[in-house]
Amino acid sequence: MNLFTKAAAAGGLALKSVYFSIREAVAYRGVRDLNKDITINLGDVRSGTPGVNAALQLSVVWSCVRLIAETIATLPLITYERKVVAGREIRVVAREHPLYYLLHDSPNADMTAVEFWEAVVSQICLWGNAYCLKSYGAAGRIIALDPLNPALMTVRRSQDGAVSYMYADPRGQKEFTEGEIWHIKGFGTDGLVGISPITAGWRSMSGATATESASASTFANNMRTQGVVSVKEFLNKEQREQMKTKVMGAVFGDARTGQLQLLEGGAEFTQLSMHPADAQMIETRAFTVEDLCRWFGIPPSMIGHGTAVSNWGTGREQINQNFIDYVLRAYMKRIEQGITKSLMKPAERTRFFSEYSVEGLLRGDSASRAALYSVMTQNGIYTRNFCRSLENLEPLPGGDELTVQSNLIPLSLLGKITNTAQAAKSAVLSWLGIKENDNATPPQID
Repeated sequence: MNLFTKAAAAGGLALKSVYFSIREAVAYRGVRDLNKDITINLGDVRSGTPGVNAALQLSVVWSCVRLIAETIATLPLITYERKVVAGREIRVVAREHPLYYLLHDSPNADMTAVEFWEAVVSQICLWGNAYCLKSYGAAGRIIALDPLNPALMTVRRSQDGAVSYMYADPRGQKEFTEGEIWHIKGFGTDGLVGISPITAGWRSMSGATATESASASTFANNMRTQGVVSVKEFLNKEQREQMKTKVMGAVFGDARTGQLQLLEGGAEFTQLSMHPADAQMIETRAFTVEDLCRWFGIPPSMIGHGTAVSNWGTGREQINQNFIDYVLRAYMKRIEQGITKSLMKPAERTRFFSEYSVEGLLRGDSASRAALYSVMTQNGIYTRNFCRSLENLEPLPGGDELTVQSNLIPLSLLGKITNTAQAAKSAVLSWLGIKENDNATPPQID
């Protein structure tokens, strides 16, 4: 039994694309890409070659990419179906659609949905592009999505306008058509490929790397520079050599007790000192954090940089909201529209669509969830059983009725209850001998 047959028998999912697996692509370094906007895996700061691995060694780049990728990967991605009920268009969860399981649970035989979307979103953040190989079943439906290494992909457009993808792995090169690859583009200027933030911002990242190296070298020397030995007369060549030997050989003691130096002939030693603020390069390192955050659109405070004044507002809630609106939304919208364009058949695009549930960010905030449920149920938008289902609680009798703030009565009984109350009021006033329009004070009843 070959590998493909074993995979099919084991999981019932799509056959795993071993030949084009991301593990082999990452291990292969021999083929250089031809697209100037795609960053290679390895880079060299000294030669100025952009590289993802070198960039990820910067804590700012690592934190920004990790924050974006993990946040989006842990949000529920739901596939919906549009339906018309009583003349109104509604949407229902399309659990029977094949894409629901792929996008929500497991896109391929090796990855969970969280692992898959972490890889895809991080590729968009680093390379500016993400490529997924589509595997089809017997019915022509997509049954697996395998991420490919963007560093080994070259995008080409022929004279007739067709787009092709040249992918290189350890066994050679293979050309894919546009229908075989799901290409998610990041920010770009030509619509063909996205621009890699690592390539565009490599000068800033090289400067940050140089700052980190200089700071590490300074602290490795215990923040001490060399001193100056001064003598009162000019020395000849032999005397200079003798002085160097005498000074180097006259040091005794150790690092624990301190070192002393014996100088002769009127020589004086002056220790050069460095201010701690200069040694730590506080201002320079703080600037590099803010500079690199700009390339990813992340507020510095969200990656633990608490010394800078945020430009996004003073409240943490406002910072989080702006992070969703101005950072995550762009990534999520690219993925949602890419699903409709590349993964759905033309006949399905008007009926089905996929969308992220941003409410998943409230999962760890009980107070915010409670406030949301309270507002939605009191205004007749959510039912109580629906809110209970979101909290994994069993439904209750009568919990499927929509209620409003007016005594929280069911909408279906709103008119009846109001008429009954009015009739009861009229009967009471009549028994008291008071007309409804009479402004007289009703008598007190003991």
